[in-house]
Amino acid sequence: MKLYFNVGYIAKAGENLQLVIGDGDSQGQIHTMFYAENGLWKCEVDFFSKSISYKYQLVDERMNILREEFVLHHLNFPHNYKEFIIFDEWNNKNFPENYLNNKILYNKLHDFIPEKAAVLKKHTHLFRIEAPIYNPDWRIVLFGSTESLGNWHYEKVIHLSQTNFGIWEASVEIPENQYIQFKYCLYDIKENKVIDVETGENRFTAPNLLPDVLQIVSNHYFRFKAYQMYHDAGVAVPVFSLRTKDGFGVGEFADLKKMADWAKATNLGIIQILPVNDTTANYSWTDSYPYAAVSVYALHPQYISIDNLDFSLPKALVEEYLIEKQDLNDLDLIDYEKMIAGKWKYLKIIFNTAKENIYKDRSFKKFIKDNEHWLIPYAAFCVLRDKYKTPNFNEWKTHKKYIPGKIAQFFTVKSKDYDQSMLHAWVQYQLHKQLKDAVDYTHNLGISLKGDLPIGIYRYSVEAWTEPELFGMDFQAGAPPDQFTELGQNWEFPTYNWEAMKEDNYRWWKNRFKALEQYFDAMRIDHILGFFRIWRMPISAVQGILGYFYPAVPIVLDEFKAWQIPFDFKRYCKPYINNQILWDYFGENSGKVLDFFEHNQDGTYSFKEDFDTQRKLADYFKKQPYGALEEKLISLCANVLFLTEERNGETVYHPRFNVYHTESYKYLTESEKKGIYDLYHDYFFRKQDHLWYEKAMEKLPVILNATKMLICGEDLGMVPACVPVVMDELAIIALKVQRMPAENIPFYNPQNANYMNVVTASSHDSSTLRQWWKEDLNTTQKYFNQQLIQYGKASEDLEPHLAEIIMKQHLYNDAMLAIFPIQEFLATDTELSNENIDNERINNPAVFPHYWRYRMHINLEELKDKHIFNEKIAHWIKDSGRL
Repeated sequence: MKLYFNVGYIAKAGENLQLVIGDGDSQGQIHTMFYAENGLWKCEVDFFSKSISYKYQLVDERMNILREEFVLHHLNFPHNYKEFIIFDEWNNKNFPENYLNNKILYNKLHDFIPEKAAVLKKHTHLFRIEAPIYNPDWRIVLFGSTESLGNWHYEKVIHLSQTNFGIWEASVEIPENQYIQFKYCLYDIKENKVIDVETGENRFTAPNLLPDVLQIVSNHYFRFKAYQMYHDAGVAVPVFSLRTKDGFGVGEFADLKKMADWAKATNLGIIQILPVNDTTANYSWTDSYPYAAVSVYALHPQYISIDNLDFSLPKALVEEYLIEKQDLNDLDLIDYEKMIAGKWKYLKIIFNTAKENIYKDRSFKKFIKDNEHWLIPYAAFCVLRDKYKTPNFNEWKTHKKYIPGKIAQFFTVKSKDYDQSMLHAWVQYQLHKQLKDAVDYTHNLGISLKGDLPIGIYRYSVEAWTEPELFGMDFQAGAPPDQFTELGQNWEFPTYNWEAMKEDNYRWWKNRFKALEQYFDAMRIDHILGFFRIWRMPISAVQGILGYFYPAVPIVLDEFKAWQIPFDFKRYCKPYINNQILWDYFGENSGKVLDFFEHNQDGTYSFKEDFDTQRKLADYFKKQPYGALEEKLISLCANVLFLTEERNGETVYHPRFNVYHTESYKYLTESEKKGIYDLYHDYFFRKQDHLWYEKAMEKLPVILNATKMLICGEDLGMVPACVPVVMDELAIIALKVQRMPAENIPFYNPQNANYMNVVTASSHDSSTLRQWWKEDLNTTQKYFNQQLIQYGKASEDLEPHLAEIIMKQHLYNDAMLAIFPIQEFLATDTELSNENIDNERINNPAVFPHYWRYRMHINLEELKDKHIFNEKIAHWIKDSGRL
């Protein structure tokens, strides 16, 4: 079978195009193309299969890849032809319609049945276009400049068949020997007419007068107008925050069904939740933090419904269970410790009672077999965590080092740990069934689920135990100072060893996305900046302020000379402390802290060796509390100008963040201040961007192509210039939060959002709108007048009609998605607003650890019955074109 490829591409001198045939998982067959004329590249291939996957890539004279397609082309060949001429277009991932051929489309059209496109021997052309259409009443047709294509008459259009999700095909006989112009149109099957023609210039293709050859016109993509594109609105609510009449003091996977019922009643198309992985480290309230999972695969037992298990509670315990359940469900906020203890108590009783039948369950056995790569290590980890009362495997008496053969013994019947291991496996099986049931129910309503992918892993997790080589265990990840905290954030997670992950083509990440794809249609990647660079600190640091970006192009000694900076290691890299600084920090208590310092001959002070890092101080204060002075002593450790890194046997340097705000900087000479200020700006704003672009493009395309989920990136914070470039090129939806503008403006205006955005009024890390309204009256007044275009003085509280204006600003724009926390919906109705607004905040990043315990104050059953309120929301969604 002969394939003649043609693709248009404008290349520079010395650049060449290559055709790569393969499915993307292995090294493909490379065919060099030759330049013909008018920007057209060609090559001829012998191929012996009825389907093909391929891509194009641009290389230089040394065969370095300069640019490549991130989305493969797929073609099927009809059996009655042996030769095919293929006219292609470069497949840009960031063309929106391309990226919208994802799980949300499959969900919206869950009853889709593929059609067959008949290809007859007499046909000369096969037209193929990618056009994901979310309106079930619309179809794709085409017409063109020849008699056989209707001579541009709407009544003579050619109807295409949807042969796969978003793929439309039609074969036509075009006998005319003339250059062909054509366009695709939208056809409404209810009105039986063309309702619109795609935008842009006419498309072209060549005549085909060769007998027994089929010309495939493979187009990317239908050029939709803005209103024809997929737009949706959604609600963001953690699963643990859902409240129902028969809950156990916390939201459960089964409650997502009732949330979906409400979403359906209000025309919302997406439910966005926080991470749902198991975070059980010590069964205390600190485990409520959803971004510190002990497994990236296991689901959290807090979300299990005792009432929906495969086996029932013994009758003798039903009354006790109902009383405990009611007491917990009456609480305004989650009591994490009582809730999780209660669930495990009843889970163990049911498991031990029904153990004989559970072990015979074929579906359970299959679940273990299908998931053994993560389930066996996880179950063993849980047994050992509980046995030794810590998730820190370095402190276990046995199995500190993970050895697969020894851990597999936990699942042998003769093992003393067999029952406990099977308990944890069975709980995961029940969680999976309950979540999958809720997902299927939600999908049947045409509603999609959007999950949340934490950027880091917990230091004492299954993954850190089983594959420590994939992580930088000697470092901690976090975030630089921002509007949440001037000291930065230390999440205490290890960093990623990206080089090790690259060696097996990011298998770890691909498996993680595959697991999430079982349940979710879209995914929010938490802190997507971590794929460009991560803010990392040494283990010796406590505060995020002592971090630096990694990877980064560091400063070497010769650069200090070039910038005319008289580098002095002790002065620049150690805390600078003199009598005035001691007084500024400690005032009259200065004498009380002298035991922590050595007094130097030049009148300055240095921390004694036992106290010369933040971690040493923090550990000391755990045993010897020092009251209000503790935090100031720890902060004084950060009074440095440069941070050191050992790289290939050499010491290199990174400027401390906000170096010109340090006490140390104040005591420099004016020339030193200027030199360091200029060096700082060169380091942060010019030196790193190309490196971070390269690192992101090295890993993100491979990882994202492993999933069909719609990907959104949380790109808040200090965003390098390369981030929006990469996100646009890879079609990652960017987040826009009105009160956290990336630009140097007071507020972001949702009217400025482009299609590849998700807009929102608040996030789980921020205060709610009603709380924020009361935080800073000057800011509120400015927002009231400038953003909401209201006159006069702002009210003391956020009134429902103002909350409604804010919601509508986010709904009526071009952004693909508008997603709001449940609290903001309720704020638009006086009757439904929570009287205690302080109970509505989910997380405060400035407080670590924070107790994540927010619960809706109204039952979902009651909310579903608020017909006037629900109809109001439903009207907004429909009227704004998000239906």
